[in-house]
Amino acid sequence: MAGQVLLLIEGAVARVVLSHPGRFNAMSRSMWRDLRTTFVALQARDDLRGVIVCGDQGHFCAGGDISEYPGFRFDEAGLRDFHENDVWGGLQAMLDCDLPLIAQIEGNCMGAGVEIASCCDIRIAGEGAKFGAPIAKLGFPMAPREAELVAREAGLATARQMLLEAVVLDAAEMLRRGFVQAVLPDAEVVIDVVQRVQRLARWAPQAARLNKRTLRALASGRSAESLLSEAYAYADSAEHREGIGAFMAKRSPAF
Repeated sequence: MAGQVLLLIEGAVARVVLSHPGRFNAMSRSMWRDLRTTFVALQARDDLRGVIVCGDQGHFCAGGDISEYPGFRFDEAGLRDFHENDVWGGLQAMLDCDLPLIAQIEGNCMGAGVEIASCCDIRIAGEGAKFGAPIAKLGFPMAPREAELVAREAGLATARQMLLEAVVLDAAEMLRRGFVQAVLPDAEVVIDVVQRVQRLARWAPQAARLNKRTLRALASGRSAESLLSEAYAYADSAEHREGIGAFMAKRSPAF
């Protein structure tokens, strides 16, 4: 079995589950393609407020499915196709998604797992989670766009340690370095993430999407000034009026 990416919908919340039993949810080529298809579909929906990204059976993702590597990694064209189409296609679809993404990180979060977590807006980890990208032991570097993503989200110094020293860092250290926003006892991670996404789902969905677009543009190097032409188009929107009106009336908004 090559693994799969499962999509579960519960009301206004989607749960994307990386599932590869027996391999700690290591990403196969077909799973990368499934990841892209899943997030393209989520981006097209207007009935959702948030997405939880998690792994199956107590682990997030242990990296790539190494058993597939001999079939394409030793050919330059095949290797480029894998990284630029399969892997980056899945990661870019996550980055392009305007829905808030919360990573529920348990157990192994290695290589591909760090990359997938890097695409999420909020990262919550269990105390037993382990982070790294020890591919130096496998004799190859991280692809450029993937390395840029990890360095931006985890920090350049952390990326250097992961890639050059093949270090594995625990959740507490990744909290200190700012990669995760909270570390909880392993048994509490699922409950906390569900509560977070439910709270998030109560707030203004249009504002969340607009904030993600702004932050994505700034992260890509665009200046704030370049965004001004459309920055205030929401002025007469129903959501904007409801939020201000509810505050003035001292009631909870109904978004």
